[in-house]
Amino acid sequence: MMINWKKAVGITAAAAMLIPMAACGGNDNNSNGGASSSAPAETQSVNLSVWSPQEDADWLKDMEAAFEKAHPEYKVTWKNSVVSEGDAAKTVQTDPSAAADVFMFANDQLGTLQEANAIAPVNDTVAAQVKEQNDQTIVDSVTGVDGKIYGVPYTGNTYFMFYNKSKFTEDDVKSLDTMLSKGKVSYQLQNSWYIPAFYLGAGMTMFGENGNDAKAGIKFENADAVSKYLVDLVANPNFTNDDGTAGLSNLTSGAVDAYFSGSWDAAKVKEGLGDNYGAAAMPTFKADGKDYQMKSLAGSKAVAFNPNAKSPEAASAFAAFLGSTEAQKKHWEMRQIIPTDKTLTDLEGMKEDPAVAAQQKTLAETSVVQPTIAAMNAWWTPAETFGKSLVSKETNADNYKEKTQAFIDSVEKDVAAQSAE
Repeated sequence: MMINWKKAVGITAAAAMLIPMAACGGNDNNSNGGASSSAPAETQSVNLSVWSPQEDADWLKDMEAAFEKAHPEYKVTWKNSVVSEGDAAKTVQTDPSAAADVFMFANDQLGTLQEANAIAPVNDTVAAQVKEQNDQTIVDSVTGVDGKIYGVPYTGNTYFMFYNKSKFTEDDVKSLDTMLSKGKVSYQLQNSWYIPAFYLGAGMTMFGENGNDAKAGIKFENADAVSKYLVDLVANPNFTNDDGTAGLSNLTSGAVDAYFSGSWDAAKVKEGLGDNYGAAAMPTFKADGKDYQMKSLAGSKAVAFNPNAKSPEAASAFAAFLGSTEAQKKHWEMRQIIPTDKTLTDLEGMKEDPAVAAQQKTLAETSVVQPTIAAMNAWWTPAETFGKSLVSKETNADNYKEKTQAFIDSVEKDVAAQSAE
């Protein structure tokens, strides 16, 4: 999910997110089991504070107990608090030195966390783990401008398509235009995380080949053709703009037949559609006579440790443990969190869940790694403003070229301002 830092809540609200969870205390029986071949001569007592989403409370407690068994060299006193991946950076910013030792974050926050000195690069051993477990797209998602890896990924973070199989075939969902001719499609056009899928598909680039060159800026290709397509899309009676609140319920109620979101909605879509539950990677669209492949922004959710931690070695080890193969396997079993680990492709229930294949194909074929540098903040507000103007028809068939140029100018101005900071 995308985080817009210009709209981040203030210090008071961020601090209020630190809701204590029941913590798992130290285990006096660490020597009874674990991954280590032999117990260390001395046991080190450490305190570790951990942030995670509320939904992960049970999983986290299980992982803490497993970590204690695997690492008898540590006797850990845990302090768990509720902070979601999407809220990690803005909560950290209140006081990085007082932030959790280990936390889960959405990778688009990497630049902000680095600027706050609140995230540490992983060591060589953990870096090797990350590279072995993940495809390059996921590795790139947690790689800083300095080439170092920050955090251990555990699930992808992107969007794809959910659809009603009674309305569309597997062949239909390859083309957005085919879908619009047969049923109703919902999309968050005013959302600045979703609208770039059209422009990226037509050749737009963000900050160079690797997404980390602020000087390269955001370069548009075929922008007029895409904007005209979006003007026509809004006018299509089979298109429904999703305002971010009703898309899921519209799909499950039958008001629309396709909806774009991510794996976080998979369980609810499955429950609502039953046997008609379908999911697929991004479709193509035809603009100005040419076919383009929509490309979503993609990243990951990862576990990191705070360089200000009083026990950095233990914090680093636990962060790596939460992103390990076994932890990701347990995450799937308990919450159906789709793992990034390349070896975890055949877990029970995976083959029956089309969202798994849809996310994997999206990450591999129909996405662009979302830049994590601070200059990316230049995109969010102008893109949202332009998307809203399309939805309201302020941008229309008569003025779309002029409005598109104004959009481009606004993005370029903000990129220059961000790069100068």
